[in-house]
Amino acid sequence: MAREVGVTAKTVSRVLNDDGPVAVETRERVMAAVTKLGYQPNLMARNMRVGARDAAIGLVIPEMGNPFFGMVAGGIESAVRARGLTLIVGSSSETADLEQSLIATFLARRVSALMVVPSAASDHRHLRTERVAGLPIVFLDRPAVGLRADSVVSANREGARSGVAHLVAYGHRKIGFVGDLPATLYTRRERFQGYRDALDQAGLPFDRSLVETGHDQEAASRAALRLLSLDDPPTALFAANNLASMGTVLALSRAGRRDVALVGFDDLPLAEVLDPPLTVVAQDPAGMGATAAELVLSRLDGDRSRARRSLVPTRLLVRGSGELPPPR
Repeated sequence: MAREVGVTAKTVSRVLNDDGPVAVETRERVMAAVTKLGYQPNLMARNMRVGARDAAIGLVIPEMGNPFFGMVAGGIESAVRARGLTLIVGSSSETADLEQSLIATFLARRVSALMVVPSAASDHRHLRTERVAGLPIVFLDRPAVGLRADSVVSANREGARSGVAHLVAYGHRKIGFVGDLPATLYTRRERFQGYRDALDQAGLPFDRSLVETGHDQEAASRAALRLLSLDDPPTALFAANNLASMGTVLALSRAGRRDVALVGFDDLPLAEVLDPPLTVVAQDPAGMGATAAELVLSRLDGDRSRARRSLVPTRLLVRGSGELPPPR
């Protein structure tokens, strides 16, 4: 660039960064060369050099293939784009080490804010320095571990309670639970507690043999089939996330069972075209993302109030599968 114009590299830097006096004629020659050569400045390198923040927000999610997290990211992006911010997304594959590595990468490029859906075994004490320094950090879907920070989560416990109570209202007394792994995962714990709450409120005993787990669709399908093969099987199932719901639907189809009621936690794209259509406790992932983005933007605008947790409500969508009565 400098050779093309016939000036020093320092002069080119002053023009591109608007940093220091340069003659009008020299500035025009430099900008003409920029156009001719198609030059694109390395903004990340510049920001690191001068200590500025990048106009980007880093988001860590557990898995790219789960549509729930795609909708969360969409809700964030829609809100931050209007402020000239770019969303950068990385997947931790639900592992704490990869999550921490991604966070380190985002911090190294000096993102303006950090958003994290924590993996099951993660610990966030390593972010205390950034938190104290004022970097906006928001946790989504699951709260931070070992760190007081902003979080945005669904009303998991109440949502699960309402879904199981719905099955109880239709006469079911043996209700199976198909949940995620590991059992220590925040969302799994909260939804399992909601399941227990509904049983307690109905005066129904808790039966551990009616609880199965599976992290992906196939594992959830096998878990549901194990419940259906019990000597005294449940007449209804509660699937505690979208992948568990898909697996349970698959299991019922494979078993040829159309007499088992089902309520899923989290909606599915084709839930209404299933036979029967799937009754779900619907989350609002786009709303969760938008709420988290608003929180980040308020922090960037100078809000230094205490860390807070925002609870996003769920809705019970009655469609048919959760209204099947138990056999007489």
